[in-house]
Amino acid sequence: METAEIARRFLGFFEKNGHTVVPSASLIAEDPTLLLVPAGMVPFKPYFLGQRTPEYSTATSVQKCIRTIDIEEVGKTSRHATFFQMLGNFSFGDYFKERAIPLAWELLTTPVADGGFGIDPEKLWVTVYLDDDEAAAIWRDKVGVRPERIQRMGMADNYWSMGVPGPCGPCSEIFYDRGPAYGAEGGPEADDNRYIEIWNLVFMQYERGEGSGKGDFPILGELPKKNIDTGMGLERLATVLQGVDNIYETDIMGRILHRAAELTGTRYGVDHGHDVMLRVVADHVRSAVMLVSDGVKPGNEKAGYVLRRILRRSVRNLRLLSGDSDTLFLHELTDVSIDAMKDIYPDLVDKAGVVHGVIDAEERNFADTLRAGTALFGKAAERTRAAGGTVFSGSDAFQLHDTYGFPIDLTLEMAAEQGLAVDEGAFRELMQRQRETAKADAKAKKLGNADVSLYARMLEGTGATSFLGYTDTEGEARVRGIVVDGASAPVARAGDTVEVVLDRTPFYAESGGQLADTGTLTADGRGVVDVEDVQKPLPGLFVHRGTVRSGEVVLDDTVHASIDTGRRQAIERSHSATHLIHSALRNALGPSAGQAGSENRPGHLRFDFTADEQLGAGRLAEVEEEVNHVLAGDIQVRTEEKSLDEALSMGALAMFGEKYGDRVRVVEMSDYSVELCGGTHVGSTGRLGIVKLLGESSVGSGVRRVEAAVGVDAFRRLSKESALVGQLSEQLKTPREELPERVETMVARLKAAEKEIERLRAEQVLQAAGPLADGARRHGSALVVAAPAPDSAAPDDLRRLVTDVRGRLGEGGPVVVALTSVPKGRPVVVIAVNKAAQKAGIKAGELVGIAARALGGGGGGKPDIAQGGGSDPGKVDEALRAVEARVAAS
Repeated sequence: METAEIARRFLGFFEKNGHTVVPSASLIAEDPTLLLVPAGMVPFKPYFLGQRTPEYSTATSVQKCIRTIDIEEVGKTSRHATFFQMLGNFSFGDYFKERAIPLAWELLTTPVADGGFGIDPEKLWVTVYLDDDEAAAIWRDKVGVRPERIQRMGMADNYWSMGVPGPCGPCSEIFYDRGPAYGAEGGPEADDNRYIEIWNLVFMQYERGEGSGKGDFPILGELPKKNIDTGMGLERLATVLQGVDNIYETDIMGRILHRAAELTGTRYGVDHGHDVMLRVVADHVRSAVMLVSDGVKPGNEKAGYVLRRILRRSVRNLRLLSGDSDTLFLHELTDVSIDAMKDIYPDLVDKAGVVHGVIDAEERNFADTLRAGTALFGKAAERTRAAGGTVFSGSDAFQLHDTYGFPIDLTLEMAAEQGLAVDEGAFRELMQRQRETAKADAKAKKLGNADVSLYARMLEGTGATSFLGYTDTEGEARVRGIVVDGASAPVARAGDTVEVVLDRTPFYAESGGQLADTGTLTADGRGVVDVEDVQKPLPGLFVHRGTVRSGEVVLDDTVHASIDTGRRQAIERSHSATHLIHSALRNALGPSAGQAGSENRPGHLRFDFTADEQLGAGRLAEVEEEVNHVLAGDIQVRTEEKSLDEALSMGALAMFGEKYGDRVRVVEMSDYSVELCGGTHVGSTGRLGIVKLLGESSVGSGVRRVEAAVGVDAFRRLSKESALVGQLSEQLKTPREELPERVETMVARLKAAEKEIERLRAEQVLQAAGPLADGARRHGSALVVAAPAPDSAAPDDLRRLVTDVRGRLGEGGPVVVALTSVPKGRPVVVIAVNKAAQKAGIKAGELVGIAARALGGGGGGKPDIAQGGGSDPGKVDEALRAVEARVAAS
């Protein structure tokens, strides 16, 4: 039975039994405490915690999940995977054990012809929690499982909680017996390799208190409503139903794995080491496809880092398998992954262009850095071993990360392959220092120090905030929540930094690239709050952050909320311009130019889009002209709320990776631009005035950025540029239209003059070669030149000079040439020795180390020529004398 059919049967069975089929949520977790969705119940977590009221009492889903905590085990075991899918059925106070258990058994054991999975009941075992007599009785008396096939397990195996105070309860797990070839008899408690868990039924019936560890917490009592949360790994069930040994050999993963083997000229099942690498590739490429399809882009932080890490592990394994450092493999494997997964996720076909663009670009970029980074790693590892060390330095690991984009995990893998550990502590410390500035910037965006649970309680207690801002810029509202210093408060007074939750608001909360509104909250006779930012820490909850300017604001006050309308209108112009630029870019580059992010602020916008190559000045000018042509037409901007299906069927563009509900806002600018968007916009395009594109840049693998000024800001920019061109025209005595040619001629002349100056300077330095050679003195058996060169000599000049002097002294015996210069106030030393000197045991690298230490620095190089430097120009003579002394002692 194919994996897609397993998913269809599961959903169909529970839909027939009264459950609402809920589509998989995005892999990007809505829960701010999570990075990516790691379990099938995560989208339903607010319902289990009582933070939100579900629209249905029972549900079923096939949820996309990502876990990287065990990434090092991927490929090595038969069960670990980065991306996996969880089949689940859920009850929110509707049914409990008495129905959940029989439903699970029925689906698993019903014959295939009758819509079930057709598993032989004699192959199934179950476990229950130690004292869960109720579950054991249902399995025994209602389902008919023989008592000897029901085993009781402790808290570590059969008790569930979220790790924090809240719902908890016992579990009952269903195991499949793979047969004596896989281990000993005796059920799950005897051998968890032979008996593999396929379904976990969680019975949420208690409330737990504070505590640590798996079972170190008190049970506070029973929940007012008992819930069901079940989870069955789709890939693991496919392994059982398809009769294969592990998840990598199932229909979907197997297709990717075997194509990777073909592309790399290897065979699966021949060499264990190669098998592990092929499994890693199959898992990681599929995971990358699913992450990119949900809007994740490779980066160095958060979900972007997860994606970059798995892509780069894939590339390295493919190159190790093939021995080929030039071929790009991921495009083909991405195609196979999309084709294999499209029956479950049809939207992958529509997103294929964007997915390919992102993954292809990351592979190309990493191919370049991998070559250079691997060489650097090799040198550092060799240096470590030569010094008798077994620990790869944290500074080298940081350089690999910072300069070459090597994830620390890749460095750890490469070091382990060479028998080295890595100083992770030093690496983390260097990373922490680098992040300090970024953290300081991010801190300003945080909603104080309040815990998310505080906002969750507000949302549950007061309900969602009604947004008035599509039609109103001011209005009356009631204060439903106040947060001061991260804690709920009844009042905030003058000078306090405060967060205010209202029952209704005209303030737009930052989202979809549109910056938040600013303005004031005024309580009659009490006080005024200056609103500086508005955020939504949870969907539907608007938090107004600002400072109490005067008086005080009190819980349940009625306030007059008023936004800065001038600022809002300027942001609206930028936001509407973003939609127009998006359409113009798609017209120029094709539908693969999908939106990858944006920011709309007063008078200025940036728009990120997927593209493999630079637009160039010509196409950028065409995009700008097209946008301004649309503005001149003064197209009406219409907004309408529709169902998601209706909006997509009319051709509305959805922002790649964005999450949408069942009802969406469609923003139409005639048929030129039709997009799903929750932001605010101008009434007609003519209100934008003018759009001036300021430039284009790269912001990551396969993602580029254009920036633009809009309206008055665009006019100001053009006015300044016109004045600047006028000044240049006057100063150069050249008509405006001839300025480019005149400037080009001047630059060419300047470069030619600089080259001539450089040539003359180098010649002047080399003229010192003869006198320096004439001044050679004998130290022991060696002829030595140890002297300062002209201070104007740059390091490259110095290297040419020492080799020239060495050549003049010939090969009649050992020759050592040590020269110094002090360009820009910092001393440099370069030393060259001939072959005779090397045979005598005199090495340039060793001598440079001696000289550089005297200068207060360091250096190194090859045995025949080496370079170093320091910080103390006053020690140049001492450094040269130290070299002479070392040669004399040889």
